[in-house]
Amino acid sequence: MNLVLLGACADMAVPLIRLLRDDDQVANVVLADINEEKAKRLAAENGPKFRAVRCDANDHDAVVSSMKGHDAAICYVGPFYFFEKKLAKCAIDARIHYVSIADDYDAYLDVLTLNDEARQAGVKILTGFGNSPGLTQILARKGYNDVPNPYRISVNWCAGSSESVGPSNLAHLFHIFNGTTLQWFDGKEVRVKTGQGKKLVEFPPPIGKGFVYYTGHAESVSLPRNLPGLKEVTLHGGVKPNYIVGLVKCMSALGLLSTHRRRVALARFFHHIENWFSSPGLDKSVGRVEVHGEKDGRRCHKYFTYVGHIAEITSLPAYLAAKWLCSGRLSEKPGGVYAPERLLDLPDAFIVELKQLGIDISEFGPCFP
Repeated sequence: MNLVLLGACADMAVPLIRLLRDDDQVANVVLADINEEKAKRLAAENGPKFRAVRCDANDHDAVVSSMKGHDAAICYVGPFYFFEKKLAKCAIDARIHYVSIADDYDAYLDVLTLNDEARQAGVKILTGFGNSPGLTQILARKGYNDVPNPYRISVNWCAGSSESVGPSNLAHLFHIFNGTTLQWFDGKEVRVKTGQGKKLVEFPPPIGKGFVYYTGHAESVSLPRNLPGLKEVTLHGGVKPNYIVGLVKCMSALGLLSTHRRRVALARFFHHIENWFSSPGLDKSVGRVEVHGEKDGRRCHKYFTYVGHIAEITSLPAYLAAKWLCSGRLSEKPGGVYAPERLLDLPDAFIVELKQLGIDISEFGPCFP
């Protein structure tokens, strides 16, 4: 495989670079980032299969040039509400496949408009193959297949405050707790205020019980579009300790997060002091996906949980998706834009391989109360 890693210097990309370094099937990797000095240092540290190039994600021609001649691009350039459609379009123009960890609901809706163009070019755009979205939708698809007459899916995630994240992740956090987002109620899309819909969810350790809220991730817009018959799809997210969400909501109410420029500036500031907010033991992130159905007049449900360091559970789905793409395991799919639940009709083998790579996934049910 010959790959381009966009945003190679991102904190979330650290586990992916290690995986690519140790994978004998990976021949060459271009580390493309606007921080050329750091990209060169990473290339030197990880061996001869790596080469660094300076790449500005806003320079369409430069990105296309760096992509051409490779099998696929894996994208970590965020915030994705700003970059996802631009970089997917670059992949289409370069005629190579594309995998991203895009996590914003509006980024998904934007890139979906490229579906026809990607199909005509024979290019597969795999959007949202990270943690949430990504792993969440893979598990939702598994539950949707397993539960009779599925009608409701609830996706929940919670991050530990001691997780190390970069400025793009913080800008994303500020975005998804600002303004409004879309949820699916009674078989139709409903716009709601982010930060509302507070509920308490039981997650695996180290999070345990945590409060979560409506947030602007992609699951609540992608799952209803790709899985017919669902009456309700909701997406809730949070951070533990909960006061961090309160701080973000307060900044939003004051208008401090109202523009992309403001979110980016604040993200850079908070990145320098993020250790102030760390709490002992809260160094992993978790998810819980619940699928509800009905059989013979009796309601049933199945749920999944997962836990891991955020960079790892975000990188592993993208890594595995790229391997499946380049090995031809997805050759039956035509070009187009794919969320995980649309790409993986039968996700069982993908889940098995994610577990083999080290993601802690648990499955419960289906249960008939």
